Amino acid sequence: MSMPDVLKRGDDFLSEFPRDTSSWNFCSKTTMYFTVFVAKSFLNMFYTPKLTGLENLDKAMTKAENENRGIMTIMNHMSVVDDPFVWGLLPFSFYIKHNNNFRWCLGASNVCFSSPFLTKFFSLGQTLSTERFGRGPFQGSLDAAIRLLSPDDSIDIDYSRSDVSQNQIKLKVLEPGERASGHYKPPLIRQTPSWVHVYPEGFVLQLQPPFNNSMRYFKWGITRLILESTKAPVVVPMFATGFEKIAPESAAGTTVNRYLPANFGAEINVAIGEQIAEEIIEGFRKEWKDLCKKYSAANETLMDFNDNLKFSEEAQRLRSQVAATLREHVAKIRHEYRKFPLEDPRFKSPSWWKTYTTTEGESDKDVQFIGQNWAIRRLQGFSDDITVDDD
Repeated sequence: MSMPDVLKRGDDFLSEFPRDTSSWNFCSKTTMYFTVFVAKSFLNMFYTPKLTGLENLDKAMTKAENENRGIMTIMNHMSVVDDPFVWGLLPFSFYIKHNNNFRWCLGASNVCFSSPFLTKFFSLGQTLSTERFGRGPFQGSLDAAIRLLSPDDSIDIDYSRSDVSQNQIKLKVLEPGERASGHYKPPLIRQTPSWVHVYPEGFVLQLQPPFNNSMRYFKWGITRLILESTKAPVVVPMFATGFEKIAPESAAGTTVNRYLPANFGAEINVAIGEQIAEEIIEGFRKEWKDLCKKYSAANETLMDFNDNLKFSEEAQRLRSQVAATLREHVAKIRHEYRKFPLEDPRFKSPSWWKTYTTTEGESDKDVQFIGQNWAIRRLQGFSDDITVDDD
């Protein structure tokens, strides 16, 4: 179930930049094409890129476009160069075919938006500023991602009304067949609902053998995109290795090596899986809709989250189930496509990772990071009085 106030906050977040102008749209596409060109050239010159399953992404993208739905891709996070370099593996023919749907992604505000230049570059590159360490799954970038996955013709807002103040104007979620008022102007130029790519682990993860190529648990924020968009997105899992060779975390904190590529000639391998079954996604969305009905006031339209939908045991359990299911589909590519050994069962557990992080590794000395565990907030300059993520 989609809530109008969530969609409106998403609109407001996207409207922080003039994405509804032709000049911004041109500069954004130029930035995206240029970045793909640089990534592709770099990978082909210095590494050995290998891509499997492109037909799965192409099929899912075509399906989403034909059915007027958003598309969401999910992938493990092994390196600070995962994005944009992963998109350098896709052929230019893919971008030409799907020219109107470049990927959007979420980027850490303290990394990607730490200066005016980076803010402009990453915004043109369709990256949404996301705050970590305390903001959790209920923040503007996720509202914006939900909005991006929702078709423009599924919502409506009338800014021309003079009988209400700006802060009282509400987005309306349209029922199938219901027509918009014609007053609403979307916050960006696009022809179809968007493509949103996410790294649900939230942080880069590079572990020493025998745990290399493993994953953290998936955070709850990603589940909102599936549960709350006005139409269910097409969801495609991916799994990548090799980017950690380009930017090993062992070089983090160094003055020079951190910014120099390493291990020239290494294989960069990206595998794209099949779309997650529609019945799985729709099943979760039905559970969410039932929860919204349960916790909404009688005979009133639910406009926004209440505490029950944020913090109740039922809501948290549903988000955990969705996140775990998404992780299973990425892990399936890791195990079945790439033939890696099964992961340590501990790594599926949010509680294990949180204990490991809060003890800074003391709870399980056998699991060793390459470089640092960036989920430790003091390593990124955050003070200890900030509340830890609740997802």
